[in-house]
Amino acid sequence: MAGMNQTQVTEFVLLGFSHGQPFLFALFLAIYLATLLGNSAILSLVSLDPHLHSPMYFFLSHLSCLDLCYSSVTVPKILANALRPQATISYGGCLAQMFLLMWCAGAECALLAVMAYDRFVAVCQPLRYGQALRRSTCATAVAGCWLWGLLDSAVHTLLAARLSFCGAARLQHIFCDVPPLLGAACSDTRPNELALHISSIFVGLSPFLLVVISYLCILATVLGMPLATSRRKAFSTCSAHLIVVSLYFVAANLNYNRPSSGYSLAADTLVSVLYCIIIPMLNPLVYSLRNQEVWGALRKAV
Repeated sequence: MAGMNQTQVTEFVLLGFSHGQPFLFALFLAIYLATLLGNSAILSLVSLDPHLHSPMYFFLSHLSCLDLCYSSVTVPKILANALRPQATISYGGCLAQMFLLMWCAGAECALLAVMAYDRFVAVCQPLRYGQALRRSTCATAVAGCWLWGLLDSAVHTLLAARLSFCGAARLQHIFCDVPPLLGAACSDTRPNELALHISSIFVGLSPFLLVVISYLCILATVLGMPLATSRRKAFSTCSAHLIVVSLYFVAANLNYNRPSSGYSLAADTLVSVLYCIIIPMLNPLVYSLRNQEVWGALRKAV
């Protein structure tokens, strides 16, 4: 019976939408446009301005690329569903959306750790910076981040494709992700849950600890700077980076390591929107707002 029901599942109903919601459409459209504008500007400036051809901006350009992918995987479908009487997504489209979302999530976690290491070397060991972060090293690190996210996503997607769904396939969410699929499944989800817990340690927690250690070393070096103005500038920049990175990792951890009872639909939606829609909009602002090189490149471009 479960196998028969599984073959009949051609689409999922997304319960995060009650009726057509023009306000929700306008809100997500504004966020999406801001994300496209900010991250596209970073990509263009890094590509065109020779002064930004350094490891830090190379990593930042890949972060912008990931943020564009993050938003484009989820928001266009959210916009399409926001004005429909019933929000749905096809079975194949759901798995594809989940695969791309998990790929971006895994790659971004690793890339944020690489970016923190870049700042650690630049601030704490500036004489080694050119040697430690050669062009080939940076390219290898970025390729490893993308591959790491791809492998993690492939495991979760293959496990999700084996799930069966009984009766009406309803997801307590506004887009497809692993936890809502596990909540809707009627087959054994223990392999999926085990994979999520293992992934949270190696893909989520480990990069976060590397980020924290890197910024603690940076903070110690900054506090030892002789000039108060230099300390304030470095501390304000690093603190803004650390706040946004911490928000991302905390929200992602809450999303994928929820208690067995789960959260409410509103809490699920809020956590997911924060880490995969709001943070991609904030990243270009946080990483460039106090950066004079970026503003200089922008002034030259316009």
